[in-house]
Amino acid sequence: MASSLLRSAHVLGALSSVGPFAIDMYLPALPAIGADLGSSVTAMQSTITAYFLAFGVAQLVYGPWADQAGRRLPLYVGLAIFFLGSVVCTLAGSAEMLLAGRFVQGLGGAAVMVVPRAIIRDLHTGHEATRLMAAIMLVISVSPMLAPLAGAGLIAVADWRAIFAVLSLGALASLVMTRFALRETLPPEARQPVRPRALLAAARMLLGHRSFLGLTLLGGFGMASFFVFIASASFVYTEQFGMSPTGFSLAFAVNAIGFFGASQMAAGLGLRFGAVPVVLAAAAGFAASTVALFALALMGLASLPVVMAGLFVANGFLGLVIPTTMVLALEEHGEHAGLASSLGGTLQMLVGGAMIVLTGPFFDGSVVPMLGAIAVCGVMAFALSRIVVPRQAALA
Repeated sequence: MASSLLRSAHVLGALSSVGPFAIDMYLPALPAIGADLGSSVTAMQSTITAYFLAFGVAQLVYGPWADQAGRRLPLYVGLAIFFLGSVVCTLAGSAEMLLAGRFVQGLGGAAVMVVPRAIIRDLHTGHEATRLMAAIMLVISVSPMLAPLAGAGLIAVADWRAIFAVLSLGALASLVMTRFALRETLPPEARQPVRPRALLAAARMLLGHRSFLGLTLLGGFGMASFFVFIASASFVYTEQFGMSPTGFSLAFAVNAIGFFGASQMAAGLGLRFGAVPVVLAAAAGFAASTVALFALALMGLASLPVVMAGLFVANGFLGLVIPTTMVLALEEHGEHAGLASSLGGTLQMLVGGAMIVLTGPFFDGSVVPMLGAIAVCGVMAFALSRIVVPRQAALA
């Protein structure tokens, strides 16, 4: 990988990891936080949902703003808001205050999801964009390994509030990195003023664009499987399988290894076989593995090793689906890269949040509801791949 591409991957990956760390780092502490604040499992899951919903809706602001003002200013503001939310979470004395802090975190964290995607589109298209996206995924995917372990380590020597204090410091470090290590990639002559009528017209065009919408939702159901796992796994692994916070963090890391290991092959496989065949095959594999794992759970065969192995395989397929669909969805919309990125991210976050809300009433602390919801995500992704991706191939 060229040095400039590698440097971009490091900087953008580090910025993009702020959001995942905010999600994953406090997962081992969720049962302890609930006990300390006197809150239920549902209330703790709602802190995850609040983050996702704010994260999703705020992307609608950052995308157009990044097209108008350039890429760096929205990053500055988003990271400052994320810092404020992290401070609120650190000082939270109730579940409601924690919920509010998580919502504010999500409002700020959206910037470091939208803007890096638009920067990728500024710099590259095609296979180079997929390589850069996959490289960023590598950096991001380390967070599910490091963040829960870091959170478990912190609660071993301090209480859960230390996790959010560290996230506050991370936001400040990201502000410094944005200032000194990230150049502006959108020149003034390429910027587009925010005109509400034109913005609505562009949004209608994107939402009516079959390939954009379908590919976005395909990736969205893949990401939703992550969200369901994130909302449920700490309770399943500690209550049903009797794991410690550190043990849960290590088990959680297995998923990340499967995902980022496969994501690094996405560009090479796309170059060799074509992006469309890769998405079709990976979506089929993802659906088959998640449905098979759910079937094993229904038969009472979902032991901890079986669950870990099955999710490892499923997330390996997902590592091919997500970066490739992200690139394909934006490929035809360079003139609206910021809006397309933000609208796509919003739709994906809303799908993920909706899946958590819809499956919450069925969650009883056991593995079966969690795996059932993940299987639903797999089936939906597979169905969309068969409906939309052949259309993308016809347009290629």
